Amino acid sequence: MADLLAFVLSGLVSGALYALLATGLVLSYTASGLFNFAHGATAYVCALGFYELHSGFGWPAVPTALLLVLVVAPLIGWGLDRLMFRKLARVGETAQIVATIGLLVALPALGLWLVELLDGLGAPVKPAENQFGLPGVGPSPAKNWQILDGVGIDSDQLITWVTTAVVALGLWILLRRTALGLRLRAVVDDRSLVELRGLSADRLSSVAWMLSSGLAGLAGVLATPLLGLSAHDFTLFLFVSATAAVLGRFMSIPLAFTGGLGLGVLQNLVAGYASFAEKITGFRTAVPFLILFAGLLLLTRRQRTAGTAATDVPPVDYLAGRPWPRRWGPWTVAGLLLGIAFYTVTTPFWSGILAQGLAISLVFMSFTVVTGLGAMVSLAQATFVTGAALVAGLLMSHGWPFLGAALVGTCAAAVLGALVALPALRLGGRSLALATLALAFLADQVLFQTGWLRNGDTGWEIPRAAFGPVDLGDDRAMGVAMLVLCAAAVAGLSALRGSRTGRAMLAVRSAPAAAMASGVSVVRTKLLLFTLSAGLAGFGGVMYASYNTRITATDFTAMTGLIWLAVVVAAGVRRPQFAVVAGLTFAVVPHLLADYVTESAQLPVILFGLAGLALANDPDGYCAAFSVRRHRRAAASAHPEPAHEPGPADPDAALQLTGVHAGYDGAPVLQGVDLTVRPGEIVALLGPNGAGKSTACKVAAGLMTPVHGEVHAAGRAAGGEGAVRRARSGIVLAPEGRGVFPSLTVDENLALRLPARTDRAAVYERFTALAARRAVPAGSLSGGEQQLLALAPLLHRPPRVLIADEPSLGLAPRVVDEVYRLLAELRDAGTGLLLVEEKASEILGVADTVAYLAQGRVTWCGPRDQVEEQRLTDAYLGIAEEAEKA
Repeated sequence: MADLLAFVLSGLVSGALYALLATGLVLSYTASGLFNFAHGATAYVCALGFYELHSGFGWPAVPTALLLVLVVAPLIGWGLDRLMFRKLARVGETAQIVATIGLLVALPALGLWLVELLDGLGAPVKPAENQFGLPGVGPSPAKNWQILDGVGIDSDQLITWVTTAVVALGLWILLRRTALGLRLRAVVDDRSLVELRGLSADRLSSVAWMLSSGLAGLAGVLATPLLGLSAHDFTLFLFVSATAAVLGRFMSIPLAFTGGLGLGVLQNLVAGYASFAEKITGFRTAVPFLILFAGLLLLTRRQRTAGTAATDVPPVDYLAGRPWPRRWGPWTVAGLLLGIAFYTVTTPFWSGILAQGLAISLVFMSFTVVTGLGAMVSLAQATFVTGAALVAGLLMSHGWPFLGAALVGTCAAAVLGALVALPALRLGGRSLALATLALAFLADQVLFQTGWLRNGDTGWEIPRAAFGPVDLGDDRAMGVAMLVLCAAAVAGLSALRGSRTGRAMLAVRSAPAAAMASGVSVVRTKLLLFTLSAGLAGFGGVMYASYNTRITATDFTAMTGLIWLAVVVAAGVRRPQFAVVAGLTFAVVPHLLADYVTESAQLPVILFGLAGLALANDPDGYCAAFSVRRHRRAAASAHPEPAHEPGPADPDAALQLTGVHAGYDGAPVLQGVDLTVRPGEIVALLGPNGAGKSTACKVAAGLMTPVHGEVHAAGRAAGGEGAVRRARSGIVLAPEGRGVFPSLTVDENLALRLPARTDRAAVYERFTALAARRAVPAGSLSGGEQQLLALAPLLHRPPRVLIADEPSLGLAPRVVDEVYRLLAELRDAGTGLLLVEEKASEILGVADTVAYLAQGRVTWCGPRDQVEEQRLTDAYLGIAEEAEKA
């Protein structure tokens, strides 16, 4: 019994830290949609700062901890949100994952580099990396108390439990009992709708990131006595805490918190009572990753794919269809010049560096297959490299020739890739990335600790190959051979992309459901991608190990693979030739920095990690961005934008659009729209599907900025105002569908617009159906009740302008009549209304002015009594526009 209690109590310590980290992960994810892989790095930076300020500079422990947790950590979160996270929220998930992994790599290195700089300046800092047995916030040495015979706790554990409980209570009060918490939960439901309510979603996300970073900082400071100052251990700690986030399905903070506590206890119990684990090297330390992998498989929900577009859309290939010399000429010339340089201008030292860069380029091209073609982020590539190289080294030690051993090693990596892929194929995005990383850690902890495969700390020799007169022992010959192999790999992958199989891979990437309907096997295609990628990584690993002439089980850990991923995706993961650029950069930059900047090993890691910052602006990498920007400059110079002189503003108009042109990604939708809405007037905007009605609503509400033209509100120019400022000025958009927050209760939905209880009481007095269901989540209401909930606060406090996009969509006729009666009441209260409908029958009964929109242009606008059936039909068919042109 004493042993069990001891395991539970010690497990609750690590569980409390897991709970803090998991809570921060879920909080930032729900507010911004980003899963922050760098969460543990923030914890490490705060732990490092606490150690240096407390133990090095001699600052008191408690004030130092409060400074880091309440000031420094939130400032880190705020700064990263402003610099990076806001932009990342608008790009594909691949760029999001890689950019935060880059931060995971860069932040600890940045902290250690600052310590090195301070040490050079004579500051009283102490050696930091991999220091253990460090003092915590409490007394040093820690005080101990015996609860039972053989069961005790110390002051550090007690502080961790009490602090965690206080933080949990405070966070619950914040989210459930404050206006800020209500707004944060609203951002979780619908970010764009929050902005349409006049609330800045960016500011709320900043608050969430500050809170999240504060929780990470708190976990880091409290974990210092437990973990010491190992960046690797803090990273592992983060990924274990991600299991608790999975238990909360990345959305529920209470579940994530409870899961963190339970995870710590379960980990200790398994490690303490699983007697069979004593026979498996590394099993005890691998238990959290087994739990993480199992949790991802069992608890991650499948995402609906039918009818949705890819969020990670491949960029336009501006060289598609161009002649071969135009597409490949510059790359061919660059390759020839590099090959000639090996035997002319490079020194032996730089010949070796370039050969190393070309060897690692083969590994980097494996990311092009799995991530560039398949849009799947695999964090197990270093595992395939290590596995192939160890197998090849083992076989060579038994007399196998180089080619045979390399082939078997490559096949072993491919099989390992298939084994990794099979259980993980049902996952996607961050879940797949976490699953592959969990398997990579399992391989490091268990598979590569096997004696017959590992061969101790010395590993295996992998001598360079010799083929007749060609001896790759010469770095120049090695470099040319690697150049030929890279050229062959680039040509092969480019041919694969244009082949039938490649087109199937791109189809699965973009629209899995549509690909399946076309006869493409999604599972088989993804399995092929993983297997091919793993085999290519394995072959590259054998060649890279042969350059170094030796391989050990710790040369390429899972953490090494994270750095590789950051480097190759920052360069551009969609084209294999960009992987070659990334490989050469990875090999050359550290030596250039060591020769001309600093000898610190931290700076190259910082730069490679921070390369992920560029993905916020250029999610396809800097190589792709170069060609895209060059093409856009050429297109802009060849086709300058036409000059536009907007008409005069009407000072009596509540809302006015003058000569508005707008579209998406260069595709025009609105082409010179003029609309005027006056106070106390209902303007009905009619037109067929695809005419541009919803786009006109977005421009009027500030969700889109027009390319040309002006938007005026009450006679003043409002074109530079976004949705938040436009909503605060009284221009409200009721979006298509239901403008409610489904997870919030009816009362909470009303509280976002009507904070005062007396105002909400007045609404309930009028709408008794809402009063009876005030504690019910809005998502469980009927369509009519949801529409009433959206309109009720507007009727209590009428806005200057209401823009309603398809307000009758999906409603029963009786409910439609009620909705239009309420809209007419708003008009009588002085509100100007722009009502957008595809069906004209209901709206013509209340409209004062009718405008027809077809193909992005207003083809007719006039009073309702001048509407003719034939004119309406012609407008819907686009005949009126054609007649005007004639």
